Amino acid sequence: MHQPRTFLDNFFLVIKGLCMGAANKVPGVSGGIVAFVGGFYEEFIYSLQKVNSKAFKLLINGRFRSFYQYTNGRFLLLLIFGMLVSYFSVSRVLDYFLEQRELFVWASFFGMILGSIYYIFKDFHHWNKRTVPAGIIGLLIGISISFLSPATENDNLFFIFFCGIISVSGMTLPGLSGSFILILLGNYVLLLVDSVNALYDTFSEVFSGDFSFVKNPNRMETLKILGVFTLGSATGLVTFSHLLSFVLKHYKATSTAVILGFITGSLGVVWPWKRTMYKMDVTGNVLLDSNGDKIVLNYERYFPDLGNPETWWALFFVVLGILVLLVLDWYGKNRKERKQVRPTR
Repeated sequence: MHQPRTFLDNFFLVIKGLCMGAANKVPGVSGGIVAFVGGFYEEFIYSLQKVNSKAFKLLINGRFRSFYQYTNGRFLLLLIFGMLVSYFSVSRVLDYFLEQRELFVWASFFGMILGSIYYIFKDFHHWNKRTVPAGIIGLLIGISISFLSPATENDNLFFIFFCGIISVSGMTLPGLSGSFILILLGNYVLLLVDSVNALYDTFSEVFSGDFSFVKNPNRMETLKILGVFTLGSATGLVTFSHLLSFVLKHYKATSTAVILGFITGSLGVVWPWKRTMYKMDVTGNVLLDSNGDKIVLNYERYFPDLGNPETWWALFFVVLGILVLLVLDWYGKNRKERKQVRPTR
């Protein structure tokens, strides 16, 4: 049984959902890191595992209260609510800053990942002949992924469904960015920019009483793609959660070592000082995809110029990102201490 949460705990759970949604939107950053560092990763995975045949039987039989309790409904609803709000608010703000102040966004998340590595490492005391190789394997896979080249966009619905299954890894596997995987698969812009914006515009039109979008073939096609992607994500989320709950239950130390390696390896993806390299034709013109967006080839990383004032601002945001994780650590410790000293009646 989960200990009852206070109003403040529930509020912070929504905030954590906001953070997970925002992190999942940024290529190279994993929402799973937020769950891991926020201290609710295992509860998140085990709650998702409860979405099984027994849960569906309770739902079909009209036993909604039992379904709600069995699946840890309040926890999942508050977290998912925060993610949904994030997709239509925080993530759109992130889109703006990634366009206008890309360096500072990368620097902030780089600092947060550095802080998360410290956070996990300081409490992990199980290094042995099994966990050390597991950590190294996780590190090598994380580094290897960061140097892969992206594919071109593909709107085939079977492939979109596959993208949904794979991209959800960013929520369930800390250090493995679902957004960055979508870039490698060539469908980041289609699925996390164009589709989300189309859904946002559709909701805005519906609330204003405008249903003309049903006559817009491009909008309807984009919404269909988003629907298939969402179905794939839900399938992947439930499937991965069953696998991860088994791994966490039987191989917790080893899986934590792999996760720590993943997160450390992902630093290469979010290294702030990099130039985006676009695919070009033989004449040197940048190639565009079917939506008119530039096709990303890869990133060219470089060391910062300490004589540039912008570099020092970026370093400030790195420190700020680390401080965010330290605050989360402080809050988590205080919450545990409050529960331990809470008087019994």
